Amino acid sequence: MKLALVSLAALACLTSCTPHRDLPILGQVTDFRLVSQEGLEFDRRELLGHVWVADFIFTTCPGPCPRMSSMMHKLQIQTSDVRDIRLVSFTVDPAHDLPAVLHVYATRYQAEPARWTFLTGDVATLQHLSRDVLKLGDVDGSLNHSTRLVLMDQKCRIRGYYGTAMDDPVSQVAADARQLRKEPN
Repeated sequence: MKLALVSLAALACLTSCTPHRDLPILGQVTDFRLVSQEGLEFDRRELLGHVWVADFIFTTCPGPCPRMSSMMHKLQIQTSDVRDIRLVSFTVDPAHDLPAVLHVYATRYQAEPARWTFLTGDVATLQHLSRDVLKLGDVDGSLNHSTRLVLMDQKCRIRGYYGTAMDDPVSQVAADARQLRKEPN
């Protein structure tokens, strides 16, 4: 009997070493319109049909933002074989983080423009997204912000939050993003 259990466990690991878990629907990302690091208008429709991961950062951050951007870069690498997973970094400092500043920052983290977008724009829009939609806190000029990554599915529904204090949040969000890709659009 023990041998059969070990064989089933080995088989499960061969098919996917990360155990399958149901990802709840935690909310819905509403329409928004911002500006990318390329100076182009960017809205929610750009993300429909894609699994995507978001964070909030600012380019002059001396604290957690470099770590968060490094995690997003690692996620970009871990999902390089899955070209339709998108990464989105929203600024909490739109007065400073203009498109040209975000472009330099994106280059520093080797962001692939087709997959990783940095967004700036109207404070009210960023505030609404951070506080009301993603439930991450205020964009109020204090530059205090959440250090969590947020996973969305192809319908822009929130499916998971990943804290920087987790053992390996990048591998977990990558595994969950791959799982979401298998869900019907």
